[in-house]
Amino acid sequence: MEYAYILFVIALFIAVVFLLEGLYMSWNASRGPVAKRIAQRLKLMSEQGRSPENSSILKQRLLSKFPGVQRLLERIPRIDLLDGWLEQSGLNMSVARLCAASLGCFAAVFALLWILKLPVAVAAACGLAAGGIPFAYVTAAKRKRLHAIEEQLPDALDLVSRALRAGHSFSSAIQMVGQELADPLASEFKLVFDEVNYGIPMQDALKHLSARVPGTDVGYFVVAVLIQRETGGNLAELLGKIATLVRERLRLFGQIRVYSAEARLSAWILGLLPIVLVLFLNIVNPRFMRVLWTDPAGEKIITVISVMMVFGAFWMRKIIRIKV
Repeated sequence: MEYAYILFVIALFIAVVFLLEGLYMSWNASRGPVAKRIAQRLKLMSEQGRSPENSSILKQRLLSKFPGVQRLLERIPRIDLLDGWLEQSGLNMSVARLCAASLGCFAAVFALLWILKLPVAVAAACGLAAGGIPFAYVTAAKRKRLHAIEEQLPDALDLVSRALRAGHSFSSAIQMVGQELADPLASEFKLVFDEVNYGIPMQDALKHLSARVPGTDVGYFVVAVLIQRETGGNLAELLGKIATLVRERLRLFGQIRVYSAEARLSAWILGLLPIVLVLFLNIVNPRFMRVLWTDPAGEKIITVISVMMVFGAFWMRKIIRIKV
């Protein structure tokens, strides 16, 4: 009986291990990193109008999942610029979701400050500032993604240069970058290769790449390739020199960030300290701060201080922001 019990426990343990292993393999096959990369690649290749008469392979992004909201947003002038800005950030977010998040932050902060019995003007101003938080988040995500692309670009250019020296075509070199490197640069080069395979000229595909990744050294790469395809020359050597130039620029930019770190921290402290202090005093002793909201002289003081703080913030930003 004891042996049967031991064998039963061992068999139960093995069954549980196999069950967990099967669940993990099932999850990895549908939700794992490899499955996500395959799904993203298929999405880039198939998120296209599927009608035979549609000759464009560019992604058609929706402003909203709801047709009514989609039609409403399409009436707004220059809404495509906002959608392009979201696409450059790499976030899975539509224009409608961004606007809804902004309105939600505004309503939450305005209601909270109104409950705390702050003046309507102050609550509205703080609500507007909170409404800009989603836009600030998208801006930070875009900046982070473009910075990552800039850091990957020298390695991509070296890979293209070595592939050209080895006798591969330029389109094959672009495909190698999409396969060998990591995102986010790999996805952009994969999209360039897919566009060329679907019949878009290489010049137009590179221009699309430069438009999707603005404000980076990718523009130098695109301009160099376009000029070389028109005038000729050693493209492999040219790309190698551009890679060296980009590396030196990034190294210099890193040194400048180290040297200006203390100044940036001081600017953040000086900019946030008055706001935090006012909120803290208003919570601890509301009667002490009520004079600023009720007295006409206090309202004038708040206006002057706000203008001076905004001017000081822009001035400190201009001092510590060094372009390379």
